[in-house]
Amino acid sequence: MNIALVLDSFDPGRGGVEQWTAQFARQLLSRGHEVHIVAESCTNDVATNRESTIRFHQIPTTKNRVDRADAAADLLRTVDQQIGLDVIHDMGLGWYCDVLQPHGGSRKAAERRNLELAPKWIRPAKRGLSSLLPRYRDFNALNEKQYGSKTNDRGQSRIIALSKRVKAELINDYDVDARRIDLIYNGVDTQRFSPALRVSQGARWRTRLLADDDDCLFLIVAHNLQLKGLPTLIRALARIAPASPQAKVVVAGGKRTEPYRRLAESLGVIDRVQFLGPVDDAAPLYAAADVYVQPTFYDPCSLVVLEALAAGVPAITTARNGVAELISSSIDGYVVDDPGDDRVLAERMRELLNADRRAAMGRKARQLAQRHTFARNVTEMLALYARVTKNRHRRAVA
Repeated sequence: MNIALVLDSFDPGRGGVEQWTAQFARQLLSRGHEVHIVAESCTNDVATNRESTIRFHQIPTTKNRVDRADAAADLLRTVDQQIGLDVIHDMGLGWYCDVLQPHGGSRKAAERRNLELAPKWIRPAKRGLSSLLPRYRDFNALNEKQYGSKTNDRGQSRIIALSKRVKAELINDYDVDARRIDLIYNGVDTQRFSPALRVSQGARWRTRLLADDDDCLFLIVAHNLQLKGLPTLIRALARIAPASPQAKVVVAGGKRTEPYRRLAESLGVIDRVQFLGPVDDAAPLYAAADVYVQPTFYDPCSLVVLEALAAGVPAITTARNGVAELISSSIDGYVVDDPGDDRVLAERMRELLNADRRAAMGRKARQLAQRHTFARNVTEMLALYARVTKNRHRRAVA
């Protein structure tokens, strides 16, 4: 099949949707499909290499998201006329597609969760101000095109929800017909992320992180440290620190770490928290970590949690994370209900100070990840593609 993947930037170094799309593109190529990337920008190796197996089509620079989506639609129509596209798979940039996969979940749900992070007294003002900002108006206009009942000339797009939670949010927030939504969880590369990492790289990376053999390293990897619950993690660490000198936290990602450093200092645990800043590859950190912790306020289906589980690292996350739907709490990980409850999080962290418990849960975590591989993820996507192309052919014949 000729498959177009549409997103803002094709650059796996940026993480998240970009990393997933790059991995997905490689898998499609390995299965004999032709891949076209439609984006505003991409990595130099794809943009400049005419012999590349991935064909890049650049969306013209535009003023806002709505114009960008419309420009992408015009470009896709042109590419389709030239070569014939079997499937157009959009990662959330636009509306002209066969398959829409909003990796960020429901924009409205994410806004609600972000609002929870603000003090209660300021929330009404922030809510009112948001509705006036051009950025939010653009998102609302784009979402209306993406989720509205109107069809484009390829028919009405299918929508992929990364979890049951996201599916419910799309239905409630945008009045999407449930029959239009396909539930497909994220998958993980279980070869790249595996317990073998811990054998081959664990000791070396623990040395780099100045960790003793008896230390228990709690790892979090995130761009938005506030939304992913770092303050809750630091407060939980302060709860267990007096009786647990081996407990330490490693923070990877985030650009503005000063507020969290001040919090750790005020709670007397600044010497227990390492801030690494942005990292290019989290795999060595999973090798060094004992526990992965992400007390997130919103996550459609966290890739980093799946990566940690695949590496055999027990994970603690919240019910606000779509991946929690896959976890059997207290067996292959822990799921806490409230992302702001540092008391409950501290209890779960305290339980995993026990090395035997960590090892048993880590083995179960690996088994869980093996049931949700990236290869399986791709197979499920291709099955959806087959249904989409079959239905479009039926409409054409009719």
